[in-house]
Amino acid sequence: MTKELEQYLKDYNKSIIVVDNTLDALKKLATYKQSLFKNPVIAITGSAGKTSTKDLVYLVLKEKYQVYKTMGNKNNHIGLPLTILNRDNNPDLMVLEMGMNHLGEISSLAKIVKPNVAIITNVGTAHIGNLGSRENILKAKLEIIENFQENDTLIINNDNDLLHEWYLNNKDKYHIITFGIKNESDVMAYDITIKNNYSTFKCLDTLIKVPIAGEHFIYNSLGAIATGLHFKMNINDIAQGIKKFKPEKNRMNIINKDNYTIINDCYNANYDSLKYAIKYLGKQVGRKIAVLGTMQELGKFSESLHEKIGNIVYNEKIDILITVGEYTDLINKKAEELGFNANNNYHLENKEEAIKLINKIKKENDVILVKASNAGHFEEIIANI
Repeated sequence: MTKELEQYLKDYNKSIIVVDNTLDALKKLATYKQSLFKNPVIAITGSAGKTSTKDLVYLVLKEKYQVYKTMGNKNNHIGLPLTILNRDNNPDLMVLEMGMNHLGEISSLAKIVKPNVAIITNVGTAHIGNLGSRENILKAKLEIIENFQENDTLIINNDNDLLHEWYLNNKDKYHIITFGIKNESDVMAYDITIKNNYSTFKCLDTLIKVPIAGEHFIYNSLGAIATGLHFKMNINDIAQGIKKFKPEKNRMNIINKDNYTIINDCYNANYDSLKYAIKYLGKQVGRKIAVLGTMQELGKFSESLHEKIGNIVYNEKIDILITVGEYTDLINKKAEELGFNANNNYHLENKEEAIKLINKIKKENDVILVKASNAGHFEEIIANI
């Protein structure tokens, strides 16, 4: 220890704890603090929609309870312990988000948290390059219930194919609440209307308004409704919480310019979230422009999943397609094979070219979706169009 540091510690009455491994120490501190918390804990995971579902669950529960939640997307082996250690009160409920890239990571987080309620939003293809198959992704997500006790509850999206199959095989082993639109579920949405910037649906004979459009946000809202009902809330209070939802930065943010609209969804991209975003764009009024970047961490599935996005672009009748980045030319090629207009189909070398092109072709009433994995930094495109 230097003399300067020793003097600083003395002057400010500070201490230093020396450990063999800082990450291990962080985990142990969080585990101990969490062991002192005796109220219910809700943990949320899934291939897509984790953060939005976490925020919706928080807003719903906040109508009746004191609630503490994961800030932003601090959901990994560093972020989750820091979330726990930053809690400075004793709320009625905690809502914690859990992310992963590999098998065993959620298991490690669940040992710290020991959730009483777990929500799995879906099982898709995010990080499939690391995990090898959707079945392994399901296995990784289910690590969230490894520490379940007899009365603990799992809430799942019953329209997701793998979760639905798992539910049919395990419904007698756990206390499970299902939500969905298509498959018969405990909590269901019906009479669905999707507008440009909001959606409505009915649940338990009550009109629910989600202040952001897209079918995926209806699913996220159903997860929040199921959680609220589990904690004995009435449906009207639940609806009030959902009405207050605002997406986090760079997640389906609608930017209304003077005469055109930008859909800023450039925080991240996997097959499932990109599919939903393009479907949302396809329902808009005006000329529809998709500006798409690379989906990361797909490994051997990179080519096939980018090609599948080309199918969605064509099927949703997108007017102009602009792609930038590795594998994204496969989106253009597949869309054009299916009949997409070659004159409106652009694969560009970099973001600067994309900015120039968009600024050249954009016109009144255009709706421009900008989406890519976070590493693509597509927020630079949004800032310059």
